[in-house]
Amino acid sequence: MALLTAAKVKALKEPGRYSDGEGLHLFIRKSGTKAWVHRITVDGRRRDIGLGGYPAVSLAKARERSEENRTAVADGRDPQIEKRRAIEVPTFREAADRTISANAPRWRHGKTAANWKGSLETYCYPVFGDIRVDHVGRGDVLAVLEPIWTTKPAIARKLRQRIRTVFAWAMAHGFIELNPAGEVISAALPAMPAVKAHFRALHYGEVGKALETIAESTASLSSRLCLRFLVLTAARSGEARGATWDEVDFQAQEWRIPPARMKSGIEHRVPLSEACLDLLRQAKRLDDNSGLVFPSALQPGSALSDMTLTKVLRTTGLAERATVHGFRTSFKTWCMEQTDTPWAVGEAALAHTLG
Repeated sequence: MALLTAAKVKALKEPGRYSDGEGLHLFIRKSGTKAWVHRITVDGRRRDIGLGGYPAVSLAKARERSEENRTAVADGRDPQIEKRRAIEVPTFREAADRTISANAPRWRHGKTAANWKGSLETYCYPVFGDIRVDHVGRGDVLAVLEPIWTTKPAIARKLRQRIRTVFAWAMAHGFIELNPAGEVISAALPAMPAVKAHFRALHYGEVGKALETIAESTASLSSRLCLRFLVLTAARSGEARGATWDEVDFQAQEWRIPPARMKSGIEHRVPLSEACLDLLRQAKRLDDNSGLVFPSALQPGSALSDMTLTKVLRTTGLAERATVHGFRTSFKTWCMEQTDTPWAVGEAALAHTLG
């Protein structure tokens, strides 16, 4: 039977402990402040769990919280641990920051983290950025995705994946049990057509002329040689720009790109033609002791930026018909139409993962 009433709690002044039954107590300190404490046994041990101060927490609220504690114990849960966990649960914004920090070391591109933050700040944070992750529901996620799902499909796909990854991090840390951006919302989002963007590419018959145009351009020697090297080896931009002299074996006529620099995470070996070897001999004059084959002319010791090669195409008028990555397409088409090379060998030359 309860021993306290709202009027009695308000009137009590004498320091001491006053019981309301079921382990609920009102403590009055010498200073006159009042606080609720719930004394309960968990796993055979007595615990005193603070429920808050009076009058911020009324008698009715204190009884409600003590009842929640008793229910938790009856269900085999520890109310103190749950209370601590509730205090520690991060907001979506905080969870996103910790997710980005956890993944940044494995992201090869330095702009990935910035792209994540930019998209989340634009679309997610205004809606549920400052809400605890365990309080964000599927309706909140849909409120972000539905307006752009069909109008900006590429952005929407990436955004959903990023939101889902943040919630996956929260699940792994025990903050939530269900991912509100996972399959549970798929039925509410209309199906998207699988659209694959194709990089602009020159016909392989035009590549030779393009290389002549590039060689005669006013771009830096490092930029011109790097772009030519990329075309001759069918390499990706980052692979060519980041090439180092210790990866080049003149004797074996081979360029060995280590796993850490490959998209697949697997070492890739490229046989070097005489044209490639001649190009590399020219590149020796660029040596700035950085170890890079094609160091930046503007920032000695640094690799060429990701836009440098694109700029060469723009200044030569080639950008309207080709992209840097498009030269890989030109190579692939040439393999298929002008050689007897098996398809799998062509794919391997492009460092594509094969089954």
